[in-house]
Amino acid sequence: MLQKHPNLIYFDNASTTLKPVPVIAAMNEYYEQLTSNTGRGSHHISQQATQRFEESREDVAKFVGAKAQELAFTRNATESINLTTVSLERMGHFKTGDEIVVSFMEHHANLVPWQELCRRTGAKLQVVKLNADYTLNMEDLRSKVSRKTKMVSIAHAANTVGSIQPAAEIAKIAHDNGALFLLDGAQSVPHMSVDVKKIGCDFLVFSAHKMLGPTGIGALYGKRELLEKMPPYNYGGGIISHVSAEKSEYVSAPQRFEAGTTPIAEAFGFAAAAKYLKKLGMENVREHDRKLTEHCIAKLGGISGVQMYCPKNAQKQGGIVLFGSRSLDAVDLAVALDEAANIAVRSGMHCAEPIVRSINPKGLCRASFYLYNTMAEIDTFASKVMAITVAFK
Repeated sequence: MLQKHPNLIYFDNASTTLKPVPVIAAMNEYYEQLTSNTGRGSHHISQQATQRFEESREDVAKFVGAKAQELAFTRNATESINLTTVSLERMGHFKTGDEIVVSFMEHHANLVPWQELCRRTGAKLQVVKLNADYTLNMEDLRSKVSRKTKMVSIAHAANTVGSIQPAAEIAKIAHDNGALFLLDGAQSVPHMSVDVKKIGCDFLVFSAHKMLGPTGIGALYGKRELLEKMPPYNYGGGIISHVSAEKSEYVSAPQRFEAGTTPIAEAFGFAAAAKYLKKLGMENVREHDRKLTEHCIAKLGGISGVQMYCPKNAQKQGGIVLFGSRSLDAVDLAVALDEAANIAVRSGMHCAEPIVRSINPKGLCRASFYLYNTMAEIDTFASKVMAITVAFK
């Protein structure tokens, strides 16, 4: 728990997670013992830092069933998606008349880059509907993926309604129609076992800070044969094999996508987070999430005037419960929980305005859980929600 907030009930894990001591220690190790740039120096400290950096890449790649050569470090999942859109565009993958398929539940990071790509290229965006229980409408997905589709890009687990999508099935639908498949794993990789080979996705994006790691670093997994064809996203030092005054030649992937000084300490912390979770066992993390979510659904379901917007089935959703009160705006409810009971939840549009606005134009509250949360915290949370909603009837 945060040292200055020992009594905090932290239910904003879908936004970012708290950091365990081993993650902070790994980052401090770089600053205290190995401070130097990577991939550039011939002196021994630079060489050691470079080796540790590449070992960190391998640890993070293994965490999702990939090889080190298939994983590039980025700033976050958002940059990973932008990198993919721009690089594929530069290699001529999209043209007028092509189609890109997303869902109505997507985070802005998996919607806006595709909107902008369509504006630039003349491609068309197809948006898949949801079922009444906020799960993905697979029939609508099948109807919208066609031979015109060049990319299917879907959140593995939604950051709002929490529903978990059948990733392997979506990958097959995309590939059967000759399309690529990008899986947004920002909310799934931290909470369940994700194996890119078993799923069959072409790309996977995720962020360290949502899985106990530091902010400022994320990852892009891509199939090796795709990454080797894709041109750089940013240009500059660190990605060069040869430069003349007239032209430049670039190194192989994944380093081709890491121009400039890399997030070295952050990579150390990212790897430490992956090791920490692996030691716990992702099946145990998922089961803990499931129990907390099930308990929260039961507790909030008994409060008059509170409505949940999620599958209301812990098997079908991650550790996220989106909710609202008939008597209180979302922001006011979140502030009241914070000030009255030291409970941190998220409120507003959750960077997913289309789906949230369709439910409530004023926004909603979201409680999201992780491995350090407890049943007792759920009980306290539910009792405070009840007390606040009753007080403002």
